[in-house]
Amino acid sequence: MRRREFIKVVAGSVAAAWPLAARAQQTERMRRIGVLMHSPPNEPEVKARMAAFLQGMQDAGWEVGRNLHVEYRWSVDDQARLFRDAKELVAQNPEVILAGVGATTPALQQATHVIPIVFAQAIDPVGATYVDSLGRPGSNTTGFVQLDYGLAGKWLELLKEAAPQIKHVAMLREANVAAVGQWAVMQTVANSLNIETKPIDIREASGIERAVSAFAQSPDSGMVTAVSAAALERKDLIIKLATQYRLPVVYSYRVFADRGGLMSYATDILGQYKRTASYVDRILKGEKPAEMPVQNPTKYELIINLKSAKAIGLTVPPSLLSRADEIIE
Repeated sequence: MRRREFIKVVAGSVAAAWPLAARAQQTERMRRIGVLMHSPPNEPEVKARMAAFLQGMQDAGWEVGRNLHVEYRWSVDDQARLFRDAKELVAQNPEVILAGVGATTPALQQATHVIPIVFAQAIDPVGATYVDSLGRPGSNTTGFVQLDYGLAGKWLELLKEAAPQIKHVAMLREANVAAVGQWAVMQTVANSLNIETKPIDIREASGIERAVSAFAQSPDSGMVTAVSAAALERKDLIIKLATQYRLPVVYSYRVFADRGGLMSYATDILGQYKRTASYVDRILKGEKPAEMPVQNPTKYELIINLKSAKAIGLTVPPSLLSRADEIIE
């Protein structure tokens, strides 16, 4: 075959293939998923979590607008609204629903026993009865654990290393099952370090101010924050009080260090959301959540804010700085 004739044949074949490729792209099935969050959609941390999740979906071959539609509900007021939004989202009949922080998972479980639910950052999902066991969830729900209770002991050890003179430590917490578990672990470690501990309820802002003010009167004092929705809601107040009373604090979420807190040691939450996408992908491809084991955290981050350390008159030991994943200056 002559070169000119060969080019004509190839060009004709390509031209014939274009309509087929275009039709295939146009007829690609659009899959529908839901997302229920109990956070304001415009918060930088929430945006980052959603970006990490969508990046994970894209890495798995799902692109919003091409083969994926996401239906969101942002429940930023009270629990009653959260449960209403869960019902509304279920009524849209998505194929999978991503549950964010707080009570999003029980709200969705009350609304559906059929649609698969993947939680991104649960605390003690077995104790909270979200699943039957970590290895075999046994229902329409599975996902990723945010908290290993052993972290509560690690917070105390880091606080003692940063400020060796510490003798009194308060845990800022809610009154719930997860808080009890964190408190028990911290008390065990505190006994070995000869540290006195005190719980401070953080559900009401006025109560936090009074309790922290009274606690700060004791010399050689510091604090840790438990993993809880209330801690996130009160983060700016907690950071303000810690700076005002020159208290060293180890926080349970990275966002505290980013916002001016001294130090955080926490699960890599953005990584959790990206990993969550892998479970959503697998369910869209036919796997059953009842048979997909709940996953524990795989990465923790130590973030130290030297600006905050300077503000409270604390010199962070070089041994601790050398282990930090990130230092904010």
